[in-house]
Amino acid sequence: MSGRGPDGVARDLPELLGTLRAFAIPMRTRFRGITVREGALIRGPAGWGEFSPFAEYGPRESARWLAAAVEAATVPWPAPRRDSVPVNVTVPAVAPGRAHAIVAASGCRTAKVKVAEPGQAPGEDAERVAAVRDALDAAGPGGRIRVDANGGWSVDEAARVLRSLEKYGLEYAEQPCATLEELAALRRLVDVPVAADESIRKAQDPLRVRAAGAADIVMVKVQPLGGVRAALRVAEACGLPAVVSSAVDTSVGLAAGVALAAALPELPYACGLATMSLLEGDVTAAPLAESGGSLAVRRPPVDDAALAAWETDPEPWRRRALAAARHLADVPGTLH
Repeated sequence: MSGRGPDGVARDLPELLGTLRAFAIPMRTRFRGITVREGALIRGPAGWGEFSPFAEYGPRESARWLAAAVEAATVPWPAPRRDSVPVNVTVPAVAPGRAHAIVAASGCRTAKVKVAEPGQAPGEDAERVAAVRDALDAAGPGGRIRVDANGGWSVDEAARVLRSLEKYGLEYAEQPCATLEELAALRRLVDVPVAADESIRKAQDPLRVRAAGAADIVMVKVQPLGGVRAALRVAEACGLPAVVSSAVDTSVGLAAGVALAAALPELPYACGLATMSLLEGDVTAAPLAESGGSLAVRRPPVDDAALAAWETDPEPWRRRALAAARHLADVPGTLH
């Protein structure tokens, strides 16, 4: 963190990890291949921080997630430039009728639709996007659709599918292909803007996306980038429009995402932060849920009763945090 070196953080960690409480909250719909969202919370002088790297992430990659949790627990957020942020509704890889219902029930005018789901036929993507377009149009003109493939397409597949979906008015395609080289090649083939997500949050050097000419837009997520301040620096250095998104966090993690969105100099796109609807519960009595297509800039407190309903053994998460802590000094820009 600004003004605190690795030694200072190392001294704080035993105390912070002594507050650690773990959670496991079922998902309403299978999302990113998971059915239960697991993680841990730590508490410090500035409040609660969330540490919830996905199961497949090792200690080195998880160190950024731990750095974000330590930042949230120990230092205040940057000053906000706005008091609310626009958000999109997220549509999992569900049947068209369910997709339509999710959008119709939200107050959002932008929808992010999951596509390229393993095991589904290509035509299912088009049916889902068409249903989302119908739901948005039924609520009035101006509704926006973005699709997210999580790197699931080859360049040729992405070009073919995106051309077929253009009639639905795509705002952009998020991580349609896996690599920077593929994204750069795809940009030369389609008119749909390309947004980089995994290429930012999983990269050792997130700024390579700009040098490679691989994206028109960058997705920035607080935990994978090492904290609010680190994400602000990445967004500035990339020099591309930024979309703030969540990692399917509890309201503790979402509050950090909202703080990032509130602090960005410009916020041209709706944020992917309305993800509380994906979870069966939360760790606060006042969840960060969208209202009228936006989220208020606030930091809801953890509620003991709410957390206790989903609480699990903290020891595996404490061990995971200690393993990640060995790599904290290698997290760019977060500890010095």
